[in-house]
Amino acid sequence: MEEPQTSSSSSSSASPSSSTDAVIHRDTTTSGAGASSSSTSQVREEEDDHNQYHHHHNFRHPEPQVNEIGTSYRVGLSGFDETASVIRDDTWSCIIVLLTFWFFVSMTLILGVYGSETLELGPNTSTLLQPNSIFVQSIKVEELNVSNPGPVLYGFYSVPPLNSVTTWSETHSASVPADSHKEWIYYLNKGSQISISYSVSSPSTSIFLIIAEGKEGLAQWLEEPTYPNTTLSWNLVHGSGKILQDISTSDNYYISVGNLNYEDVEVQLNFTVNALLYDTSEAYYKCTFTETSCSLKISFPSGNVGVLTSPGPDQGIDNQYVKLSYGPRWATYIIGIGAMTILMLLAFNFLNKFRCNNEDGIRVQHEEFRPERAPLLSYKDDDQSSWGSSYDSASNDEGDLDELMAAGSLDGKSLRDGESNNTRRLCAICFDAPRDCFFLPCGHCVACFECATRIAEAAATCPICRRNIKKVRKIFTV
Repeated sequence: MEEPQTSSSSSSSASPSSSTDAVIHRDTTTSGAGASSSSTSQVREEEDDHNQYHHHHNFRHPEPQVNEIGTSYRVGLSGFDETASVIRDDTWSCIIVLLTFWFFVSMTLILGVYGSETLELGPNTSTLLQPNSIFVQSIKVEELNVSNPGPVLYGFYSVPPLNSVTTWSETHSASVPADSHKEWIYYLNKGSQISISYSVSSPSTSIFLIIAEGKEGLAQWLEEPTYPNTTLSWNLVHGSGKILQDISTSDNYYISVGNLNYEDVEVQLNFTVNALLYDTSEAYYKCTFTETSCSLKISFPSGNVGVLTSPGPDQGIDNQYVKLSYGPRWATYIIGIGAMTILMLLAFNFLNKFRCNNEDGIRVQHEEFRPERAPLLSYKDDDQSSWGSSYDSASNDEGDLDELMAAGSLDGKSLRDGESNNTRRLCAICFDAPRDCFFLPCGHCVACFECATRIAEAAATCPICRRNIKKVRKIFTV
């Protein structure tokens, strides 16, 4: 009569995972062996007790799994939202920086490189106007001092030949005041030549005679008139002589005499200019400034050029002033902004994908090593931190910690009561300062305030229960 009970007990302890199968097996064994009704009822009572225990056991354990899955899902979702937010912020920042950069580039081109300027035209000027057809849509020239005859604007489909040669001479008698200068301007193309004959009234008086390229060269000479390397040609002359200068660059050239003496100086100058001019016989467009302004359209993408000329010295016209301005091709700037934005977005998208791939690889490696580094207690969700109170488990967990520290001592023996009490009062991290704080929301008091602050900033999890640390509260003893 005792065998069925013994076998049923051993069977239930060996396989507690399936109570129903155990009941059927026991019923079959009991009926096959001819057991009595009292033994059967006793077996069923034991099975019911075991099923209740097993039911409670199965009821308590699925919670960490559900919490872990929910936590994992929320962490993944929040990480995805965080990454998406960072990508959106970076994209908008990139677009703002790009638009700002292109705005400054556009303003530099419109107001700087192709901004309006005032030109002073000397006799027989023949200057080439060849803007970039990508950024410039039109050329506009306005005459500031109206004269007759005035300047002429020609239009060409391509650059005309620079093969028209003209020669003229000018004589100037100048009285140069003390510590002052006088200047004459000529626009000369590459290949031209200028000859200057001078005669100073006082043989013992010296003056400066220079040829400067552009306004910058003249300004440099005016700052340092005695320094010879600031201009194209620098000469300290007295008496009579002649200077010959070849022109290698098409530009405005200033001929100037400077007097650093304490008295006025009379000088006689004779300029002989052998100039190369553009051939305007094949021009398809000609404007004589009948309405004080002329405009020339620039074709896209081949482009065309303009030539601005002025009358010769035989016309008796003084230097003329015109305002030159360029009309921007707005379509280029708009398309440029769109193209650069698209290119930057594509490049930024590629970099984001590359970064995400690297993060995925790191995350996969982390998941591979996760089982070996998983904590003994799973992380609890912050949303469930207010369910119940964990102050009840503080004493038990601290007792477990003390038992572990006592078991890990070097001599293998348990500590004495006094040492155990002292250990319980010391920080479990540094073993130096007393435990004077606790974590929220779990309430564990296992570290000093300094160590607890470092843990909250670094790991942000309690070393006892692995719950997220929201705050660290210090304990003050009164």
